[in-house]
Amino acid sequence: MTDAILLVGGKGTRLRPLTVTTPKPMLPVAGVPFIVHQLARLRDAGVTHVVLATWYRAEVFEGFLGDGSRWGIELEYVTEDVPLGTGGGIRNVADRLRGGPDDPVVILNGDVLSGHDIGAQVALHQQRGADVTLYLTKVEDARAYGCVPTDVDGRVTAFLEKMPEPVTDQINAGCYVFRRSVVDGIPQGRPVSVERETFPGLLAVGAQVLGHVDPAYWLDLGQPADFVTGSRDLVLGRVRSSALPGPTGESLRLPGSRVDDGAQVGGGSTLGHGAAVASGAVVDGSVLGDDVVVEAGAVVRNSVVGTGAVVGAGAVLDCVVVGDGARVGARCELPPGSRVWVDAVLGERAVRMSSDQTS
Repeated sequence: MTDAILLVGGKGTRLRPLTVTTPKPMLPVAGVPFIVHQLARLRDAGVTHVVLATWYRAEVFEGFLGDGSRWGIELEYVTEDVPLGTGGGIRNVADRLRGGPDDPVVILNGDVLSGHDIGAQVALHQQRGADVTLYLTKVEDARAYGCVPTDVDGRVTAFLEKMPEPVTDQINAGCYVFRRSVVDGIPQGRPVSVERETFPGLLAVGAQVLGHVDPAYWLDLGQPADFVTGSRDLVLGRVRSSALPGPTGESLRLPGSRVDDGAQVGGGSTLGHGAAVASGAVVDGSVLGDDVVVEAGAVVRNSVVGTGAVVGAGAVLDCVVVGDGARVGARCELPPGSRVWVDAVLGERAVRMSSDQTS
């Protein structure tokens, strides 16, 4: 197995303000940009060559990842002139693929954290001679997702939109194996959705589209609460990644970070390079970026605090997103769901009673 495509062109608007300057896949999750965890999974599954389909802030990817040799994988970059959707993004990089028409191409969405067995998915695809094999996961409540029913032989029978009474608990989990010739058959030069156009079109002409159902850990990191949960679960070892820059445990503290005596850091929290937590502060289940300062007596729970931000003494954050360079004043209390914008300054004792973005 040689080729893979990573779809990383989205703007990540649901994670603003963290994504104002940084593409979503480049945000730090458990100590490294999330894309590094994905590259490690692909490498561990035997992939040697990955093409990144980029658009939003494309230069950030190559500036950090380079040629991929640091992670034992070869990287190429293709940037869309305009957003082309999932299918259009896949087709746009087709000329960089190296396999023959029947060879498998692994395709990953840029915001899904999973522990599923990519190698087993590829093996099923090849054994059955499939045109496309989708990774499917089961969820307790499928009403928020489109459903993907399969027959007794594992063949996909439909791609259904969200509905109040789903016919199955199986959903598209964001990892596909395509026969190379199917990639080449996607219309070129225009937006295409694989969910709404490519996959239904394949079913209509009798192509073999398989579902690979895997019960492993799965999480879409598109929302702030899920972003925090994914980072926490990696640190705690609930989902494995060979890219984790340290042992699993109650916290991950990158070089240069500091926790003063009397401070409490746990619950799967990550402290970035140069982050400092003062005496009496509590950091629980949170992600602190590089050079973040949490002052004495502050409480940060289930939150993300961007690079260089300051949480003032005695401030209380619970399920809050703080943008890069922002300052939350002493004894501020922010309700769950609040977002503090990049470089914003909240005065001492400010109390916010809504979850609107704070600028």
